[in-house]
Amino acid sequence: MLKNIVKMDNLTNDEVYSLVKRGLELKNGEKPILRNDIYVANLFFENSTRTKHSFEIAEHKLGLNVINFETSTSSINKGESLYDTCKTLESLGCNLLVIRHSENEYYNRLKNLSIPIISGGDGSGEHPSQCLLDIMTIYEHFGIIEGLSVLIVGDIKNSRVARSNYNMLTRLGANVRFSCPDIFRDDTLGEVVDFDEVIDEIDVCMLLRVQHERHEGDIEFSKEEYNKNYGLSVERYNKLKENAIVMHPAPINRGVEIIDELVEAEQSLIFKQMTNGMYMRQAMLEKVISDNKL
Repeated sequence: MLKNIVKMDNLTNDEVYSLVKRGLELKNGEKPILRNDIYVANLFFENSTRTKHSFEIAEHKLGLNVINFETSTSSINKGESLYDTCKTLESLGCNLLVIRHSENEYYNRLKNLSIPIISGGDGSGEHPSQCLLDIMTIYEHFGIIEGLSVLIVGDIKNSRVARSNYNMLTRLGANVRFSCPDIFRDDTLGEVVDFDEVIDEIDVCMLLRVQHERHEGDIEFSKEEYNKNYGLSVERYNKLKENAIVMHPAPINRGVEIIDELVEAEQSLIFKQMTNGMYMRQAMLEKVISDNKL
């Protein structure tokens, strides 16, 4: 039973595949379970376009009642704690919370809540819904996860996407490696390799944004320098295997981690990831609502 989905360790391999298959069923036209007696609030304390709005659309398509909560006009700005805000919404009759917060493992402060939580990302910790939609996209394309070669390129140190994907894809049998500047390394994760040495052998090229908002100082290289060493150029793209795919969690810094003309190239699934994200978040919401008997 999934009371919450806040990190990938919450889920077994079977639960991951079940969510992927449910997401694909919804994408292929199966009707969602509609519930007009459930109230959900989305508390996003960090900026978001894809995650926030795909959760909102998923919630509406499931027939849920979405509470219009805006952090910029909430009592957080009067000094109210995250816990008290969440406890207030629970007390008012909210059944489920979707939360994004800049603090790693913020959910550990919310253990006294009796309503479930789905995390929209915690600091540089984890991003379970992005990880699941990425796995759905990879599985939809290849029909398998085990044995695939995945390269994650970019700001590894500050990326919750890198951390969640490494942990889960490795557990499902993929070979996950990284390529990044030394200042973006995270030695708690997997092997770091040279981008150009492996470009022609990988199945998945997953690019990451340089997360300037999480850096204590300015990065020491220009956009052009970064793109030359760690960006997807036409030259690198042409070395990909015929069936390899390009992914990116977005937002995209065009001309930095990927040149503009490749964002919608034939082997790029970047916008398909966004489409799949709405269906995966429907599947996640359905699962949490069902398992909590809401």
